[in-house]
Amino acid sequence: MTIAWRVPFGDLQRSHQALQTELLAAARRVIESGWYILGAEVTAFEREFAALCGVEHCIGVASGAEALYLALVAAGIGPGDEVITVANACMYDVAAILQAGARPVFVDVDPVTQNMDPAALAAAVTPRAKAIMPVHLFGRLAEMPAIMAVAERHGLTVIEDAAQAHGAWRADTEGMPRMAGQWGHLAAFSFYPSKNLGALGDGGAVVTNHAETAERLRRLRMYGWERKYYTTETGGRNSRLDELQAALLRVKLPHLAAANAARRERAGWYAAALADLPIGLPPDEPGHVYHLYVITLPDRATRDRLRAHLLAHGIGCDIHYPVPTHLQPAYAELGYHLGSLPVTEDLAGRILSLPMYPELSYDDVMLVAETIRTGLV
Repeated sequence: MTIAWRVPFGDLQRSHQALQTELLAAARRVIESGWYILGAEVTAFEREFAALCGVEHCIGVASGAEALYLALVAAGIGPGDEVITVANACMYDVAAILQAGARPVFVDVDPVTQNMDPAALAAAVTPRAKAIMPVHLFGRLAEMPAIMAVAERHGLTVIEDAAQAHGAWRADTEGMPRMAGQWGHLAAFSFYPSKNLGALGDGGAVVTNHAETAERLRRLRMYGWERKYYTTETGGRNSRLDELQAALLRVKLPHLAAANAARRERAGWYAAALADLPIGLPPDEPGHVYHLYVITLPDRATRDRLRAHLLAHGIGCDIHYPVPTHLQPAYAELGYHLGSLPVTEDLAGRILSLPMYPELSYDDVMLVAETIRTGLV
């Protein structure tokens, strides 16, 4: 059955409409160049995205999942190593950790921010721990000052999962803003079409300030080649951001700040309209870029009733994510069970993602809010 959406959960056609002339011109430029892999467009985008993140190096790769895997390999993470992460960010991180031959160790999250709990992180460090992979969930940076303090205390590598945090920032211990990608030793980004900075297909990148790590990443994304047909790295694969996607991302990159500001404005509309309801709202922070706008209901039954009500009235919504990674059947061998991460498990039963994109009108947001209000009666 096709639903007649009054407010769709996402609308990529609307987001690209204003940029259509520029996007078509960029695509034509690549087609006419005759160079489609690792050419001038990728080089230029890597330079421009590194500047946005405030880092020295950006290495374009095939997807956000590939960015996570290659960052782990480039950091020397492998068999016998533990990587501490969270279980409420779908399965991308654990898949990359296992592909690298390491073992994921899950820690619980803060009930308000839904990001890694630094106290739980500190308690999970063992002699086998080698890296921490915090996730900047929904567009809000994790508690990076506290996370970096744990990492420095134990000599651990920090790999930021910044797939949902393009342009996000938070203040350091001196009150200075630091961007997603500036905190850890490496950071992995996704350019999946629905991201704040999305391609028109798959794409990803790893950013870092470490020149030797950057050079290793450039080898790893191309079979491990030092030069053509000469391999010096194991663990390499065919994982390159292609010229077409790089050109399209270059069109969209200058508009990212305005798009993120529009998301923050819409988050403010939601917050004002929903403030008197028995709903948990996302933390209001200036560096939050609201990749998703996720509310928390009192219990699972209320969440499920509200979700059904919204969908029945043509309001798009979703759950990010319904089953935490540690409870996924594929990862049962890791030894976790129901009750292992009580906060993560509780939130999975109560969260609901509302429509959030820069093109939402005020009337759209008010319609969503009013439909929520009638659904909670």
